[in-house]
Amino acid sequence: MNQANDRKKTVADLEKALRHISGIIKQKGRDILNDYHITPPQFVALQWLWENGDLTIGELSTKMFLACSTTTDLIDRMEKNKLVIRVKDPQDRRVVRIHLLDEGERIIEEVIQKRQHYLNDMIINFDQDELHALEKSLIKLQQEMS
Repeated sequence: MNQANDRKKTVADLEKALRHISGIIKQKGRDILNDYHITPPQFVALQWLWENGDLTIGELSTKMFLACSTTTDLIDRMEKNKLVIRVKDPQDRRVVRIHLLDEGERIIEEVIQKRQHYLNDMIINFDQDELHALEKSLIKLQQEMS
């Protein structure tokens, strides 16, 4: 096999592995969410707020690739469950931001911790060099994609 064909096969194998890993992680994440009273889209919204701080509905909609009306409905349900609250922006009272409440933060931290424990169990047979190489490669791929 020549170099171009070898690279093409490697890329195809990587894409397939990443797709399967993504599907497994997504399913495991949903299994973990069954212990909580939130939906997968609510978890994604909590993640964005946890990582970025307060966001407007428009900003959150853009990050989640959802219509503003869909995000508004999502936030309404999360507000009823005391996960988030709408707050007026102190610099511009016309702007409303979504703020993560303690309960939302507790849930996101617990779920992420459970996901990390799951990942740790899956990489138990990796030695330290393999882990560093995997971490370095995945971070580089993520940076190239950003």
